[in-house]
Amino acid sequence: MPLLFAAEASASTSRTLTITLFLVFVAITLGITIWASRQTKTATDFYAGGRQFSGFQNGMAIGGDYMSAASFLGIAGLIALYGYDGFLYSIGFLVAWLVALLLVAEFLRNSGRYTMADVLAFRMRQRPVRLAASVSTVVVSIFYLIAQMVGAGALVSLLLGISANQTFLGMNAGTAKTVTIILVGALMIVYVVVGGMKGTTYVQIVKAFMLMTGALVMTVMVLAHYKFNLSELLGDAAAQSGKGAAFLEPGLRYGVETAGDATKTFYSKMDLLSLGLALVLGTAGLPHILTRFYTVPTARIARKSVLWAIGIIGVFYLFTLALGFGAAALVGGKAITAQDKAGNTAAPQLAQKLGIDYLGGETGGAVLLAIIAAVAFATILAVVAGLTLASSSSVAHDFYANVMKRGEASERTEVNVARIAAFVIGAIAITLSIFAQSLNVAFLVALAFAVAASANLPAVLYSLFWKRFNTSGALWSIYGGLLAAVVLVFFSPVVSGSPTAMFPDQDWHWFPLSNPGIISIPLGFFFGWLGTVLSKETDEKKYAELEVRSLTGHGAH
Repeated sequence: MPLLFAAEASASTSRTLTITLFLVFVAITLGITIWASRQTKTATDFYAGGRQFSGFQNGMAIGGDYMSAASFLGIAGLIALYGYDGFLYSIGFLVAWLVALLLVAEFLRNSGRYTMADVLAFRMRQRPVRLAASVSTVVVSIFYLIAQMVGAGALVSLLLGISANQTFLGMNAGTAKTVTIILVGALMIVYVVVGGMKGTTYVQIVKAFMLMTGALVMTVMVLAHYKFNLSELLGDAAAQSGKGAAFLEPGLRYGVETAGDATKTFYSKMDLLSLGLALVLGTAGLPHILTRFYTVPTARIARKSVLWAIGIIGVFYLFTLALGFGAAALVGGKAITAQDKAGNTAAPQLAQKLGIDYLGGETGGAVLLAIIAAVAFATILAVVAGLTLASSSSVAHDFYANVMKRGEASERTEVNVARIAAFVIGAIAITLSIFAQSLNVAFLVALAFAVAASANLPAVLYSLFWKRFNTSGALWSIYGGLLAAVVLVFFSPVVSGSPTAMFPDQDWHWFPLSNPGIISIPLGFFFGWLGTVLSKETDEKKYAELEVRSLTGHGAH
């Protein structure tokens, strides 16, 4: 009985601390947002933060945008459960920044104003291209939003200590998840509507600082526990994982060799290649990342901000190694999967264990768990704010101002439409997230990456580097890549025909891979080429102008 009371007291302490820290973070960020709203006077302020951010500030904000709940919780969990293979996500996400730096960042900053469509529509027929870009942006953003908000709902029951038979403030686990999704969605809408890009960027910077600090403290604690002996840490992780030496070798999750089944082995290896392709190329096509390049005054600073982002994100992904292997060694594979089969709670569980070891007993564990929980909440809030801003900006600037009003809308009306769009998109995401609580979050994120790499990236690269590219090519590329990615995922084992599918009892899959990237990305490029050569439209003068602008910044806003 005393143990039971101690456990209940610890859970109560953890809940109180988690809620208090979360509310403190919300209060600070709302204060920043209200301050930023007083500085937001023009469309450039709302969409691009007045283009006043330094390379370091924008690099921190990019890091804050990019290091989502999937990075912090998901990658640590994958490394804790699958060792070597889990770290492949970290490598893929990091290498993706080299593509963004070398092929996109500087050219995009020089060529556009507020959204990805500015570059695509520069030398083409404005209305159809902006409509296509707006559709693609909203689709990618909403899938990403649903993934983040469903993740928030899933986290809350762990962070507040609600299990299947317990309640909190009269709510069971299911109701608490729904309330969390609505709360996160409402806060996100407030950040965007009130603060615009300025407020959202400062929230990203605060969140990136919190996440890096939290991850650094946990990494040092894990390494200190093993007296900074990495060999001992990895040996312990392999022993506690239940998988032995295989834990530190490739082939546990991806590229699995199936004895006597060459086809299955081939598909497993193709799946790894497909996932890698989507991760590496998807970043340079993500709308909420692309809009970040417009928040700085020059292309040089855009380059600098990407270099800072690579540094910040690279260090963070090194931390995930210590968090993942530390969780495997100190918490153990069985304890992690008992709490969450996908391993999403590995980092918070590790925080609790380190708190018990270093800060003294159950209360210490509750304190560190509460801090890491607040950081996880902050991560989700900041990322959904960035996504909502990207999609609402595209609706207002591309669809309303340039398609509906043919470029005749005033700046003030455009910003007001962006604010209304943020409400609408936020409401759609909240509603879908409530109904999508049982969906596979990894599937939603993979779809967002696949769509970005298949639809947006080919159109952006062709537009910047291919003289012959035209309106028809842009439309074929965006819609073709979009449809290819969505259709292949719908008919893949992620949706039906496998025990972990969205519909495990149904089977209509005929596409054998979990990620469509290896097929849909080349199809996006192919459709862009085909649409271009089938049309006689060309404007070499406009391309020459875009080329000069993208390389020199001459005439950029």
